[in-house]
Amino acid sequence: MPSRRFAQIVGGLFLFIGFVGFIPGAVSNPHPTAVPGLFADGGYGLLFGLFPVNWIHNLIHLGVGIAGLSYASSVSNARAFARGLTWFYGALAVMGVIPPLSMAFGLAPLHGWDVWLHGGTAALAAYYGYGKRAQADEIAEGYRRAA
Repeated sequence: MPSRRFAQIVGGLFLFIGFVGFIPGAVSNPHPTAVPGLFADGGYGLLFGLFPVNWIHNLIHLGVGIAGLSYASSVSNARAFARGLTWFYGALAVMGVIPPLSMAFGLAPLHGWDVWLHGGTAALAAYYGYGKRAQADEIAEGYRRAA
């Protein structure tokens, strides 16, 4: 799968997740004593019963989705998107395992299954941004320019 396709798929997926996070039926209410110390606790719940979200977290998903779809316009942009996603979601995964930072400074929940999702997203993005797939796309883009 080329880097542009990666940016399109990830962008569409995050856009979908961002919209679904605002639908009350898709977000289950956790036990009242389980609500973490968030400054922005509006819309807090578990997306699909697994992933902790709130309205700020959903806006971040929407922003990543829009960025992915817009950066899919060229191979170099898609590679830049994948590289940025690697660092951003890698940092979120690390923050999620450090208890004082697992609430993103009181703005968005970053714990539980979210840590695995962010780590997996960062690893996949690293493959398309820095790995052999990125090198193959760069070579193919060079051939297209030469032709």
